[in-house]
Amino acid sequence: MYVKDCPYCNLTADPEQQIIFETETCAYIQKPSEQRVLEGSGLIVPKRHAVDVFALTEEEWRDTQELLLKAKAYLEERYNHEGYSVGWNTGEVGGQSIPHAHLHVIPRFADEPLAGKGIRYWIKQQENRRGSTKMSPKTN
Repeated sequence: MYVKDCPYCNLTADPEQQIIFETETCAYIQKPSEQRVLEGSGLIVPKRHAVDVFALTEEEWRDTQELLLKAKAYLEERYNHEGYSVGWNTGEVGGQSIPHAHLHVIPRFADEPLAGKGIRYWIKQQENRRGSTKMSPKTN
């Protein structure tokens, strides 16, 4: 599937977008303007329009893993970082702003103001606590 206005279906449409590695089904990309705050960060995206991580094919999963390991080696050659944040946002409520699956690969540095704050840090803050009304699980 292909979506005309999707930036991840059209990786070469943005002249700033750089394809660092690719397989038959996926690409590892970086965008220089995003390096100012998230130094070394990149994304692994399927070339096919898959709305989210749950829509990936077996081949896209394999290629995602292959690119993740290549990205790790690539980043370790270029940066002196001490860790990673790696993750998927899924659905608008889950933080996914572009409805095309993409895996964030973000090197983390000890001298960052938010060093030690991982993926769950923001969502486990007290101000994110849902109302006191107990919600029951969905039933079919």
